[in-house]
Amino acid sequence: MRRRMLWPAIAAAVTVLVAGCSSSSTSTSTPSSTAHGSGKVQVLYAGSLVNVMEKTVGPAFSSASGYTYQGRGAGAVQLANQIKAKTLRGDVFISASPGPDKSLEGAANGDWASWYSTIGTSALVLAYNPNSKFAADLKSKPWSQVLTEPGIRIGRTDPKLDPKGQLTVAALNEQAKTANDPSLATNVENAAQVFPEEELVGRLESGQLDAGFFYTLEATATKLPTVGLNLPDAHATYTVTVLNNGPDAAGGIAFVKYLLGSQGRDQLTAAGMTLTPQPALSGPSSAVPADLRELVGG
Repeated sequence: MRRRMLWPAIAAAVTVLVAGCSSSSTSTSTPSSTAHGSGKVQVLYAGSLVNVMEKTVGPAFSSASGYTYQGRGAGAVQLANQIKAKTLRGDVFISASPGPDKSLEGAANGDWASWYSTIGTSALVLAYNPNSKFAADLKSKPWSQVLTEPGIRIGRTDPKLDPKGQLTVAALNEQAKTANDPSLATNVENAAQVFPEEELVGRLESGQLDAGFFYTLEATATKLPTVGLNLPDAHATYTVTVLNNGPDAAGGIAFVKYLLGSQGRDQLTAAGMTLTPQPALSGPSSAVPADLRELVGG
């Protein structure tokens, strides 16, 4: 009698044990929604992105992924030159123009990049210090006219090191022709106006400069007043790639996945970047890490 009573209890216990094992196996095989890793991810980026990268994207990526973010901002041409010279190493490269990406492609350039994808754009504008004695003129007169006024202190970046410097020179030369004012073009030859990209905002905010050429997202982040240039082709085109032979390829992939994911894109939009509706891939899709192909347009 006792044996008959024990068998149902034993069967029930076995059923519970099997169900528990099955449940445990299912839960451990479910992939995590956020990829976690360890180590340091080195991100080299156009200096115009310093605020959003260091204050928003970088810290948020570290918090979400477990990786340690380390960023360095400078002129994109300068960064590409340092990568090729092997004086600077990184996992991710974010440029403000496709040109520096192209300079890293191919065996002759060290094969540092095999592909890149567009992220978004930001218009070139003239920002000014609201306390400058030229502020009133910049609000009421054509910007090209104000830049030729005696005593105005203008800041821009080096066209040899930075795509923004190249755009600025092109904008000044185009406006000089449109306004038929050769004196405006003399700004292009004035080396005293040239400063490192990472210093330009601080110099304008501190009053060392009256006005300077920036991208919209830089002015948005610092709340500097701006004047539009009315030059539709004068804008940054931001691109991103995972560098070949970087110190941490997995970390680089994780960062780009975060940057181009919903949270990263929201942060870039809030910073003032106009995102590319459909990312455009340059290079063979086979060169893109599998986890990124859908995000970069491959």
